Amino acid sequence: MQFNAWFFFIVAAFVIFWKVDFFITLLNMKSLSPEVPDAFRDIFDADTYAKSQEYTRIRSVFGIGKSVLSIVVFFTFWWLGGFQWLDNWVRGFECGPILTGMIFVGVLFLANYLLTIPLDLYSTFKIEADFGFNKMTFGTWMGDQAKALILGVIIGAPMLALILWLFQTVPNAWLWGWVVTTVFSLFLAYVSPTYIMPLFNKFEPIGNGPLKDEIHKMAEKCDFPLKEVSIMDGSKRSSKSNAFFTGFGNNKRIALFDTLVEKHTVPELVAVLAHEIGHFKEKHIVKGITISILTTGLMFFLLGRMMESRSLFDAFGVKETSVYLSLVLFGILMQPVGELLGIGGNILSRKHEFEADAYAAKVTGDPDAMVSALKQLSKDNLSNLTPDPAYVFLNYSHPPVIQRIEALRE
Repeated sequence: MQFNAWFFFIVAAFVIFWKVDFFITLLNMKSLSPEVPDAFRDIFDADTYAKSQEYTRIRSVFGIGKSVLSIVVFFTFWWLGGFQWLDNWVRGFECGPILTGMIFVGVLFLANYLLTIPLDLYSTFKIEADFGFNKMTFGTWMGDQAKALILGVIIGAPMLALILWLFQTVPNAWLWGWVVTTVFSLFLAYVSPTYIMPLFNKFEPIGNGPLKDEIHKMAEKCDFPLKEVSIMDGSKRSSKSNAFFTGFGNNKRIALFDTLVEKHTVPELVAVLAHEIGHFKEKHIVKGITISILTTGLMFFLLGRMMESRSLFDAFGVKETSVYLSLVLFGILMQPVGELLGIGGNILSRKHEFEADAYAAKVTGDPDAMVSALKQLSKDNLSNLTPDPAYVFLNYSHPPVIQRIEALRE
């Protein structure tokens, strides 16, 4: 491999981002306060608070170890000529450029997947289990892995083949790749609630009662076309709680984790619903989709400009250029760029969360219900109540809970 500008840029970018992440993770661990913040004294006892801090510490150390392993494996594979070796191996099958490219990408994907399996097992059955979160059996975990792999092949393989074909045969392939990827992503988001999510979880219509009545009253008050409310068996995998919306147009649905319903009052659940409706009413979903589409377009444009860049191939020690290797090397090159875009996305996301909270407080007329819900979620999920500001800036898609509570109080 050649020590050209691309080589030094990639090495410097990966090392700098890793060092920054390592440093702010240490800052975040240092920011853990031994005293329960005043705003949470009514719900966190000393033992639960100490448990939440220990959970943050262990997850942080695990994250550092995981990132160290990832960067060491990547640099080792790269500097030992792994990309050239793998390219020689797949070309030896003489399967044609598209199938050869699919084998190349598939082998990298499978190797990365096998590398992460022990980490996922330790995270799920050791860390999460030790803190009472994991409810999965090994059989459920295996089933999830098998389904995810099968879906990855069924969905990912045809898309990869199409992208490879476009860049090898069609003028302005970056533009067509952008269009195809956008249409496919929107289609997948539309069919996922009906055909993909039920493969992993059961969704039962919410039974008649006060909760259903209040949810539909709130939807009507907000002029929100809510078609269905479902209870999802989240407790099958974890004791953590959540809720989410799916669907487009007049086909909007809400799914509540059964753990959420069990641990929250009706006013709290209605406040959570109002918060989610706020995202739609404030056009956050449309803005997010638009930004995602534009970002994808930018990535495809840059890919088109850099396709089969000789100097990039030289940096990775690969002799023959190819479309499939261009996709892989460009993906590696864009990881630091993705980190920067992620920071911008998190800033916007945190702003949207404040706006959705404000909407919920306004439409319910009961900010205390949202405050109570946030406190209970923090306790149930053992959230870090005193995160470091730098860590929040780089990693948090939601504002720290204490900031959300202060904003609601105002």
